Amino acid sequence: MTPIRVNQDIQLSDGYHEYEIDTDRSLELTFSASGNVQVFVRIIHCGPLRIRTFNARDSKVSYLFWNDMKEPLNCDESHEVMGDAEVTVAYGECNEAASKRKTYMTLRENGAHGKVSSASLVRADKNYSMEVVNFAPHTLGNIENYAVVLKGGKLMIDAIGKIVKGAKASESHQTSRALAFEEGQNAEILPELLIDENDVQASHAMSMGRVDDDQLYYLMSRGLTMQQCTSLISTGYLMPITDVIDQEELRNTLRKELEGKISSLC
Repeated sequence: MTPIRVNQDIQLSDGYHEYEIDTDRSLELTFSASGNVQVFVRIIHCGPLRIRTFNARDSKVSYLFWNDMKEPLNCDESHEVMGDAEVTVAYGECNEAASKRKTYMTLRENGAHGKVSSASLVRADKNYSMEVVNFAPHTLGNIENYAVVLKGGKLMIDAIGKIVKGAKASESHQTSRALAFEEGQNAEILPELLIDENDVQASHAMSMGRVDDDQLYYLMSRGLTMQQCTSLISTGYLMPITDVIDQEELRNTLRKELEGKISSLC
């Protein structure tokens, strides 16, 4: 794993890359990608973080940012997707500290596909603003968020999909779901679709609520404790975020971390 402690402009070659951010400084990072690229970034310690990515024409790029910070994280990001590129930017937020993340993705040229997704175990304030803008025809934008809100957690998601005038035959879709195990958990999700073109497809789906009591009863009748039920359901709900990176060893490591974190918090 390559350490990052100062501002960098990183040129990504084909293949898999791992980075670790651990510094007292504020950071500005730029990732430039072409070809077929997968990137995993673990954030251990950092001041305000600014990330920019440029994803070239015909590239296929996946980024997974994994927040391990014990202090609040403030992150500002922009992601530029060029013609016929396919780019996924995903976030794993399973730490106990607050985070504020602003994400802006632009689909710049014909045929660009972009997806922003997150999986969050919420025990502190998590505030996300995510915007994906279709600037060109035949582009596809997608936003997906999944969260498990625990006692003391507060979740705020502002998800914006925008199709500008002239971006014909484009699509903008959203799915956001927040799950709780107790009444009174604090979660707010604001799905927005801003459409300035007629020949498009757009949709959003949003749900917030408690785990079904019948489902919990069924699991507990099989001998599981409430804590084990919470851990099992939460892991299944959040774990798919790791599929962004096609690395079995990494997925196994993250699964163990996620299970351990959920077990300690629930």
